[in-house]
Amino acid sequence: MESQLFNRCKPYIAMISLQFGYAGMNIITKVSLNHGMSHYVLVVYRHAFATLSIAPFALILERKVRPKITVPLFMQIFVLGLLGPVIDQNFYYAGLKLTSPTFSCAMSNILPAMTFVMAVIFRMEKINIKKVIYQAKVVGTVVTVAGAMLMTLYKGPLVELVWTKHAHAHQAALPISSSSADKDWFLGCICLIVATLAWASLFILQTHTLKSFSSAPLSLTSLICFMGTLQATAVTLVMEHKPSVWKIGFDMNLLAAAYAGIVTSSIAYYVQGLVIQQRGPVFASAFSPLMMIIVAIMGSFILSENMYLGGILGSILIVGGLYSVLWGKYREDKEKKEMERMVLPLALKIMDIVEVDEVELEKIKANNKISSSMEQGVIKIIAPKPEI
Repeated sequence: MESQLFNRCKPYIAMISLQFGYAGMNIITKVSLNHGMSHYVLVVYRHAFATLSIAPFALILERKVRPKITVPLFMQIFVLGLLGPVIDQNFYYAGLKLTSPTFSCAMSNILPAMTFVMAVIFRMEKINIKKVIYQAKVVGTVVTVAGAMLMTLYKGPLVELVWTKHAHAHQAALPISSSSADKDWFLGCICLIVATLAWASLFILQTHTLKSFSSAPLSLTSLICFMGTLQATAVTLVMEHKPSVWKIGFDMNLLAAAYAGIVTSSIAYYVQGLVIQQRGPVFASAFSPLMMIIVAIMGSFILSENMYLGGILGSILIVGGLYSVLWGKYREDKEKKEMERMVLPLALKIMDIVEVDEVELEKIKANNKISSSMEQGVIKIIAPKPEI
């Protein structure tokens, strides 16, 4: 009984633990960026750590099922590395540096809605607006976008928490230009939206690429991280001209790169894959707002993070829209499974009918043969013998 209860709780425990892991990454990364680490260099080191931690498992476990790398497949991996490690991560870290961890997590919740819009554009999703499930997805997408726009365009007054009043009073005494801070905040919002758009594009392309790597997902992840490391290195060499930016010691910068690479790009990928395989992608996505709450609490304690009314209202809209999209997706998947269950018994019934008809036909043929042979025997008995 206890083992069954634990097995049922395992997906919940795994996803809640992952949200704490993601929250820790946001806080540690923010501290590292505040201490002057270049986000370009951080992306390089993060994916170098990710490649080193995933590649050995991919080489050992998937050596017999790994597909041959053709030119079209290589180009897909190249674009995936560009979308994920380079564009998404660099813009996300830039947005995180200019805003706050809680704000960045809230903006990342628009990912399901943005992915849905792109899937419709590329005809990977069909919409029947007469059905409630599609209405929920469309309304959820609109509400999510509205929340993101509210967070971007309206900052609002500062919301003080009991344990952050002293820190806010100290910050208020410091001479900070309001117009400069608002400009940085707006620029950070744009960076986060671009990052989310790149991540949604990666999901769309990865859906196609995974068809070739259906038996070797670790190999695909390793190749994307390795390609991203090379591309991010090239971008960093163009954007950062001082050799000193590459220096890293046993400090917060090393912790940020190693933590992000090993925990959020390796362990999280494996655990999330297991949960998705067991409970589906909608179940896994439903826990993402929890990360925002954890980051808000941790950020207010550790970083004395400022929280503004616009961010809170926008976050509420985004979470509401997110669950509307996820509910629509859940109902859609459930309907598809029910249709498959209905089609299978119907097909089996048709096969049974065909088999019964074939058996009956054989019986009729056999009866006809017996009848014809009996008729021939009767004819022979009745027929007069010829006179000699």
